[in-house]
Amino acid sequence: MTTFNFKDGNGPVPAHQHSNGGGWVADTAYVDVAAYIGPDAQVFDNARVSGNAHVSGNAQVFDNARVTGNARVFDDARVSGNACVYGNARVYKIARVTGNARVFGNALVSDDARVTGNARVSGYARVFGNALVSDDARVSDNAEVSGYALVSDDVEDDVEDDDTSEDIFIEMNGKRYKLVEIA
Repeated sequence: MTTFNFKDGNGPVPAHQHSNGGGWVADTAYVDVAAYIGPDAQVFDNARVSGNAHVSGNAQVFDNARVTGNARVFDDARVSGNACVYGNARVYKIARVTGNARVFGNALVSDDARVTGNARVSGYARVFGNALVSDDARVSDNAEVSGYALVSDDVEDDVEDDDTSEDIFIEMNGKRYKLVEIA
């Protein structure tokens, strides 16, 4: 039996090199034959990579994460938790997609950006720099979130009125801005 140490604290585990690219895949993970796992990329735990998805460079997909369709995860990016990257989305450099987050459509997440919680990044949106998109926040269409921006869903537990709407805030340079829709 062949084993590989994914350096996740579990020591060497049963694994194999994927036939399309040669990257390491734990026997507990699933990778379609058509998917590409580059020679230094890793897929482990219960992660799944399917369709024509590519995982390359030193990228890792692990926990229960999914990368499907024509999605690309590369450089030193990580997709973990129950996160999903699909469609034509790209996650690269040292970006992280975690929790129950979804990145899809033609969205890009790069640099040291983070998408976490139940956040969604879709359409042609770009999240880059040191930006954080978290909680139930949504970034879509052609939106760009960059620098040290924080986009999160801020739901107060002690709301005194009957308004059940959720407010979205952006935090930049120490200031907080509420996003409002202009009809």
